[in-house]
Amino acid sequence: MTRTAANDATNFLPTRRSLLSRLKNADDQQGWQEFFDTYWRPIYGVARKAGLTEAEAEDAVQDVSKHVADFQYDPAKCSFKTWLLLLTRQRIARQFAKRGKVGVQAAARDTLKRGLQPDDTARTATIDRIPNPAGGDLEALWNDEWEKNVLEVAAERVKRQVKAEQYQMFDLYVLQDWPAREVARMLRVRIGQVYLAKYRVGTLVKKELKKLEQVMI
Repeated sequence: MTRTAANDATNFLPTRRSLLSRLKNADDQQGWQEFFDTYWRPIYGVARKAGLTEAEAEDAVQDVSKHVADFQYDPAKCSFKTWLLLLTRQRIARQFAKRGKVGVQAAARDTLKRGLQPDDTARTATIDRIPNPAGGDLEALWNDEWEKNVLEVAAERVKRQVKAEQYQMFDLYVLQDWPAREVARMLRVRIGQVYLAKYRVGTLVKKELKKLEQVMI
């Protein structure tokens, strides 16, 4: 985590352009695994909060993954994050349609009548036109899940670079919000070590967040 930002962005998380290019090769198992590991959480999380069951949300993740290689990356027209939300919203709507929800089916048909497709990047900014199956603010849910996902990805990468005890102190004290004294008592360390772990690991996480924010948009 202490290497240069340019090298880390390449080594830890492929850029959007390079990863999407790799996904056009159906046999690139590593590329597909990297995409899934990086982006499944917000897709699954927003699908669940939109009202899908666990199985339906998993199906939505798989369905999104099947179509993500169709994305033509052009940041001047549409961000990958926005396009992925569009694709996720459509897949959520399809899951509700499978339940036989008349209202959602009508909304899905209306979407198709407007001719809005995942590869229509020129119109992805008009995301509010896509029906919201849950009846709430799906975009707000998406942004919340996206931010949590970026933090989790950053934490996972830092976890691989620090000692297990240091990360455990950071996880309990910062991420799980345990009192510092309780963390020290449970792990049988001095309270000063807990504060030091918070500073050291937290600094690495912040650096990783900045790098991830440059590629996960």
